[in-house]
Amino acid sequence: MISPIQAPELHAGDALLLVDVQNDFLPGGSLAVPVADQILEPLNRWIARFSTAGLPIIATRDWHPPNHCSFAAQGGPWPPHCIAGSPGAEFGAGLRLPADTPITLIAKGTDPGADAYSGFEGTDLDARLRAAGVRRLFVGGLATDYCVLNTVLDARRSGYEVVLLERAIRPVELHPGDGARALAAMAAAGAQLLKD
Repeated sequence: MISPIQAPELHAGDALLLVDVQNDFLPGGSLAVPVADQILEPLNRWIARFSTAGLPIIATRDWHPPNHCSFAAQGGPWPPHCIAGSPGAEFGAGLRLPADTPITLIAKGTDPGADAYSGFEGTDLDARLRAAGVRRLFVGGLATDYCVLNTVLDARRSGYEVVLLERAIRPVELHPGDGARALAAMAAAGAQLLKD
């Protein structure tokens, strides 16, 4: 299990990475993560902190074509979700993204024949982070056991420090215990858990 840490000071080289906080993963969505709405207020506090500090905020989003390979009709495990341009693909209304802070948007899962749980997979996220001088990522979003897990593992493989925001993640738990196993895998990869 990940050993919890105290809230670190923010400094140059830090960025906030919001993973797939989209309507289809929130209550009422086509692939709703249980109690996912509970992550919104903790995320909003972090958004405000990063915005005030003038540090980068990046938001990934599933941006699927209607015939994406992850959908059940194409043999995938999931119902249709986050179809590009649909209301379900929009960021949750309760997520307070500041109008005066530039938000870097990363669209993933855009190829109908390729799944992409990680924000790094098939995107220019790594190049954008390096161009901005980012070395440490504070990560929250959905879901712990899929897109958060894979994004964190890729971030660690790419050499970024990762602080996982425990109050701002929730698992989908397709199989019981998936959330705990995801946390263990991220810990083994060197991610730190922040309980605040």
